[in-house]
Amino acid sequence: MKILVINCGSSSLKYQLIDMEGEKVLCKGLCERIGMESSMITHDANGVKATTPAIFPTHTEAFAEVVKKMTNGQGKVINNVSEIDAIGHRVVHGGEKFKESCLITPEVITAIHDLSPLAPLHNPAAILGIQASYKVFGADKPNVAVFDTAFHSTMPPKAYMYAIPYEYYEKYGVRRYGFHGTSHKYVSHRAAEFLEEPIERLKLITCHLGNGSSIAAVDQGRVIDTSMGMTPLAGLMMGTRCGDLDPSVVNYLKYNLEITGHELDEILNKKSGLLGVSGVSSDKRDVEEAAEHGNVRAQLASDMLNYQIKKTIGSYIAAMGGVDAIVFTGGIGEHDADSRAKICHHMDWLGIRIDTDKNRDAHKQSTDVVEVTAWGARVRTLIIETNEELMIARDTKEVIEKL
Repeated sequence: MKILVINCGSSSLKYQLIDMEGEKVLCKGLCERIGMESSMITHDANGVKATTPAIFPTHTEAFAEVVKKMTNGQGKVINNVSEIDAIGHRVVHGGEKFKESCLITPEVITAIHDLSPLAPLHNPAAILGIQASYKVFGADKPNVAVFDTAFHSTMPPKAYMYAIPYEYYEKYGVRRYGFHGTSHKYVSHRAAEFLEEPIERLKLITCHLGNGSSIAAVDQGRVIDTSMGMTPLAGLMMGTRCGDLDPSVVNYLKYNLEITGHELDEILNKKSGLLGVSGVSSDKRDVEEAAEHGNVRAQLASDMLNYQIKKTIGSYIAAMGGVDAIVFTGGIGEHDADSRAKICHHMDWLGIRIDTDKNRDAHKQSTDVVEVTAWGARVRTLIIETNEELMIARDTKEVIEKL
């Protein structure tokens, strides 16, 4: 079985073709600047990675070019599209309606559209990808929606409700949903596999840390809490997002800056976080480099993020009544040894201690899981390379096998 995994943005289309026999990636790539001038596609297959210009007025033309790359030339990995058994689409927001991956039908598309106010940048883009898929592959090819929010749907009401009038939840769906669920699901199950324990016996804290960051408490395979909220703006500070904020700050800034709600939303989503505090960059690598050269604001930004991660981990240990393993993943989680060290510093009393040498040299390992637990520590600490595309492919395979 071959699954084509699609992750659409408003002007991009990221893809992987995975042979589920052995879970081998046959090809992967990215279509960029869809609907703009200077569109391009990067296709990586058979050991050859090439970027070429293209004309993508819409996602349909981008999909057609993906098919062309997969079936012709150096990047050929299949003879024709009939070899593709199904297409799995990443959909960011499934609200309360979608608690697991599902076959896409006209009713599902309508529901994804209806949830767009909760994810205005992401759900409409997913619909564009689904519609383009139908045009290129035909309506008979199974398409499956895999929702970022689904893994978090096991949270109890005490974790997902906000302390505002209950009618706002009933009428408008205002509650915590959580995101990065596909990544949290993948690394939690991979951790259980590595630890050689059924996930139903484990208490895990998964830290997806990157330009967007979130943490999840996974108790016996079920999420009981997560740091992001109704939207991905909540929780930890991120590359450009502010994270948790006193709600009164919003009205205070709007009044003093004399700006619209939309303008303030732009500030909180795109000009805050590491970028806003450091004044240097939204990329933590740049922030750390500036801090090393004495930039006080850059150091503050780094310290703030590490502190928030540490505080969240501690709160989730309390919520679960213990923890068996901490998992780091994402761009920062997988590659920033200093951050991992600072986050785990002074947590010995909780049983968390990492080996300095193993942590520093983790990037030298060629495996997808690296353990950096110090000798004698009660809690295992793992670095796991996330693989959201494979998780989407697995979910897609599971859905279509039930048809």
